[in-house]
Amino acid sequence: MPEQTTPVVFDTEVIQYQSNIPSPFIWPDDEKPGSDLPDLQAPAIDLNGFLSGDPSIVAESIRAVDEACKKHGFFLIVNHGVDPELAAKAHDYFDIFFGMKLSEKQRAQRTVGDSWGYTSRFTGRFNSKLPWKETLSVRYSSESQCSTIVEYYFVNVLGEDFREMGKLYQEYSEVVNKVGNVVLELLGLSLGVGREYFKEFYKGNEAILRWNYYPICQKPDLTLGTGPHRDPTSVTILHQDQVGGLEVFVDEKWHTVTPVPRSFVINIGDTFMALCNGIYKSCKHRAVVNNKTARKSLAFFIVPHKDRVVSAPASLISADSPRLYPDFTWPTLLEFTQKKRRADLSTIDAFVDWIKQEGGEKNKDQGKGVFVKSF
Repeated sequence: MPEQTTPVVFDTEVIQYQSNIPSPFIWPDDEKPGSDLPDLQAPAIDLNGFLSGDPSIVAESIRAVDEACKKHGFFLIVNHGVDPELAAKAHDYFDIFFGMKLSEKQRAQRTVGDSWGYTSRFTGRFNSKLPWKETLSVRYSSESQCSTIVEYYFVNVLGEDFREMGKLYQEYSEVVNKVGNVVLELLGLSLGVGREYFKEFYKGNEAILRWNYYPICQKPDLTLGTGPHRDPTSVTILHQDQVGGLEVFVDEKWHTVTPVPRSFVINIGDTFMALCNGIYKSCKHRAVVNNKTARKSLAFFIVPHKDRVVSAPASLISADSPRLYPDFTWPTLLEFTQKKRRADLSTIDAFVDWIKQEGGEKNKDQGKGVFVKSF
């Protein structure tokens, strides 16, 4: 008989003090966290120096990003222009929301199959290898008609008392999205397609703004805050606190990404890997927890406009580097991760197989704006 017949309620006010963690959160021995891991060799790119146009700084930035993205897809950015006070306020409001009682947070509860809202009930979709975390996800759009989309979410879902919080995260999203445009310029130069290519492709882009809260765990050696996965999105801009916990799998072993004050962690996701024909890597990563301090991170996942067709530029395809991925749109991949497969290490490969099997018989679903095309 199973140990548990009802879903686990992940209430951080209670669960962080439990000496025996619920069995659905216990990971297999070969996936449990390790100790004394080496640091990831990820370059820190001076974004202000890159924008200065100094030829030596630009050339070194391009070289460092190209080397890192071909190996593991992770690098840091510093001197990025984001006001430290804005980032600090973002974390202050973070504490306010996740410090509320579970019933209050559940006013923003995400429903099964949806992408937006609060969740700590991963048990509603999975029954094993559950992450030791709770999250809040909100949609952002850079289109002018969506200029208050984040603020509106907070007011509409949580009430007028949350307007200031919504305004703060609206501002944060707009500022970080501008930083993302600079990162896209840098990626365009490092891939040899020009600094405007990806900026133009991502014009009118959307993003997922996600708060990750990893509470204290009394048995951190048994579980994971986030399991091994690759981001299905394009480019991730992560602001983490100083607690640490992000790990990346490179050269057949896990490496830690040590927090650097006032920096952002950038990593390549599956969608951008497809867009650049696999030249830059979407790398396996995870998050671990500890028994002393809760960890917070704020992720900004850049994705293309829903109508943009993800297709590698001709200059990145050749006889020596044949086309690796079929055309698709972001909503198609998002729906796949929500309804057909958990986002994990093989999402993009399974998605490509699905397109080969099903996508060749479809052209465009006018109702959903979903488009796939086989090779």
